[in-house]
Amino acid sequence: MALDDLDPAAIARQLEREGTPLEVEVLASCTSTNSVLLERAAEPHPLLLIADEQRAGRGRRGRRWITQRGAALTFSLRWHFRAPAHALRGLSLAVGVALARALRALGARAVGLKWPNDLLVAGSNAKLGGVLVETHAAAGGTAAIIGVGLNYRSVPGLEESLLRRIAALEELLEPLPRREALAVRLAAELVRALRAFETGGLAAFSEEWESLHAFRGQYLSVSTGDGIVLAGTAEGIAADGALLLRTGNGVRSIYNGSIAPARAA
Repeated sequence: MALDDLDPAAIARQLEREGTPLEVEVLASCTSTNSVLLERAAEPHPLLLIADEQRAGRGRRGRRWITQRGAALTFSLRWHFRAPAHALRGLSLAVGVALARALRALGARAVGLKWPNDLLVAGSNAKLGGVLVETHAAAGGTAAIIGVGLNYRSVPGLEESLLRRIAALEELLEPLPRREALAVRLAAELVRALRAFETGGLAAFSEEWESLHAFRGQYLSVSTGDGIVLAGTAEGIAADGALLLRTGNGVRSIYNGSIAPARAA
């Protein structure tokens, strides 16, 4: 597998040209970029941290995010909001829209979204990437640590070990951009989205998120965080980012859980 270098100075220069200046750091290896930035959450300026390898990457609900050196693009962005953490509900959905925009603009037209934080390949529902947003109280507001992991190249045996379908960008883009160029495109779109979220909240993204929803109108099984399993039709999202599920007892708002296609009774 040919590895491409990640040059923080070059990435910062390109982001400056995009009108989205950021401080950029690159680590050869770390536990997880989110963990590193959570320890530095009090620093006031935005920072893009990219890791060539994560030894203990993680996703929602404590799940592991497995990466090999050069096979993924993993980064976190530290961004300070003036709002309290509870006002940032739905931020992971806005981040998903930003990432999908950037990838589709590059030619990956099959990229879709799975509530609340996954990027999928429409049709196959193979997982392409994920988002993990963590917040920390900061002076005058909230520090949001926005973690992104994308499968860049295929890893033999990964589907078998995870027992689920996995997709990689090399299957969707020809030619495959270098990770450095990809990081610039994704980070620039993400910064623009965060600025829009600050002024317009999730409402600025809801319609586009609905159009990208891989399970829109489908019958789903939802395992909630408290062990309850619900079934119903995906109706869309609420103003605060909750999944709206039409069940036999009416529409339920789901704030935490995992979804999967199910057969209607």
